[in-house]
Amino acid sequence: MKKLSRLASFWVIAKSLGITLWISVRTLFEVYTGRFRREVGDRRLRWWSSRLLKYVGVDCRVANPHGFAFEPGKRYVVMCNHRSLYDIPITFVALPGSIRMLAKKELFKVPIWGQGMRAGEFISIDRVNFEQAVKDLEAAKAKMASGIILWAAPEGTRSREGALLPFKKGPFRVALDTGAVILPIGIRGADRVLPPKTTRFSFGERVDIAIGKPIDSAEYATTEIKRLMDDVRRQIETLGGYQRTD
Repeated sequence: MKKLSRLASFWVIAKSLGITLWISVRTLFEVYTGRFRREVGDRRLRWWSSRLLKYVGVDCRVANPHGFAFEPGKRYVVMCNHRSLYDIPITFVALPGSIRMLAKKELFKVPIWGQGMRAGEFISIDRVNFEQAVKDLEAAKAKMASGIILWAAPEGTRSREGALLPFKKGPFRVALDTGAVILPIGIRGADRVLPPKTTRFSFGERVDIAIGKPIDSAEYATTEIKRLMDDVRRQIETLGGYQRTD
């Protein structure tokens, strides 16, 4: 593991922004010309993710002790802890399928990238306007019905101090309303790649991705959202290496 110089870190940022801009423009062009295909988007996202990780030399190690595999025709919500900006590309590299992120609406306002995300079937969530949030969650359900695997950070935002933040109800409501299977994931080490409050990268970090035991939300009543949240949180606490709170 090596701390990159400011110049090298700037070069990582420049390259990362460059390929993000490229895939955004390419996706927008394909959507507007009627040429976009979801499977092409899947491959492009994994290519983008692998390049981002290569730029900082991330060594990803995936543990899947339960032998989990996505089953066609089922609905899934992947939930993981969120310590790093690299959690998304790490997940795309570690898991197969048409995974798309449930992201805060502010990201979709970023020029070109935001439009590219929407064109590439990422899903916006309004964390302030309740009525809009309800509409956003309905859109998420429609995407899942078409085969999208939803990725959500139940903390709602990136943890700056390393602690596991309180969970938001939104992703769990989607899971309960659709009878989705929740796949808990714990990521360790991603925060060392780019620590909070800095723009200097660490090269060659090992990141461990632990895939937990799937939780079928269909086994919970709609009134049992707290129990479901607690069960998922316990797994993520263990998988992510946090100190248990119970």
